[in-house]
Formats: sequence, structure tokens, C-alpha cells
Amino acid sequence: MYLYMNRVSIFVDGNNMFYAQQKNGWFFDPRRVLEYFTHETGIRLVNAFWYTGLKDIQDQRGFRDALINLGYTVRTKILKEFYDDNSGRYSQKANLDIEIVIDMFNTVDQYDRMILLSGDGDFERAIELLRSKNTHITVVSTEGMIARELRNATDQYIDLNHIRDAIEKTESQV
Repeated sequence: MYLYMNRVSIFVDGNNMFYAQQKNGWFFDPRRVLEYFTHETGIRLVNAFWYTGLKDIQDQRGFRDALINLGYTVRTKILKEFYDDNSGRYSQKANLDIEIVIDMFNTVDQYDRMILLSGDGDFERAIELLRSKNTHITVVSTEGMIARELRNATDQYIDLNHIRDAIEKTESQV
């Protein structure tokens, strides 16, 4: 695509992607995601971050260890419980948007191209600012889960279902 854009960083909004995958009815393999975005000759992965909320400190321990072994930097936050007056139900949320944006800007000089796996419209302004620094931004999400504002702010949008064959977790993978 762009020959001069060979340094890539990947940012995965784990909770947002969990719901996107659940909606699609299939799950991706974090290893295959790294391979897909770095398979072209000359592409060098400089950072891969994975952000996820935890029920407690031991939650998802095996999965987090596997991510670290694949080369991801894993950022976590304990889920907080909220009561919704309208629905009368409790929900849990970790909200790692600030951590994601901090890492994007803290490492911006290390990459030419950024891949964000999230459909959260809260990233619109951060994406606009990063694009002004000549950074190529690709957002990966799925229809019905990608905010219009985020889709409009990015250089490239990829629907998870369009790359399913390349990134889907298969039964033989642990």
C-alpha cells in the first residue's frame, strides 16, 4: 500500500472487540491478527497493545499470559458496576479509552501506521489528531458496531467479516 509506512502499531479494545465478535458469531485469533497486519514484506510491528476489563485480578489470567507471549502489551482495569436507572439493571464497565489514547500518543513517533480494533466513537478526536501527524489510521470493527464518527475520521475501515478467513480462530488453535 504505502511503501514508506512500514512501522505498524496495533491497539485492540478487547471488550469492544469481544462484543463485535459475539455479534458476528465467530472469534478471531490474536496471533492471526498480528500476522495479518504484518505479513507484507517490509512491514515491522513496533507495538501491539491489548486492553481489557477484569472481574478480579485473576480473571482471564491464561488468556492474558498467552497475549503477552504473543508480544502484546496487556493493559487491564478492574470492572466497575453501574446501576442504570432507566433499565433497572446493573452493568459492568472498565472503560480503558483513556489508556488507549495515552498509549497512541505516547508511542506516535514509533509508528507510521496504526491499526485500531474498536468501533467506539469516543476515539474520533484522537484519530483526527493522529492523522494530522501524517499517521495512516486503519480502524477494524463490524457493521452495526462501528460509530459513524469513527468511520469518517479514519483513513481506512476494515470490516472483521471481510478478513474472517485470515484471522478467525479455528478449533485446532488453543
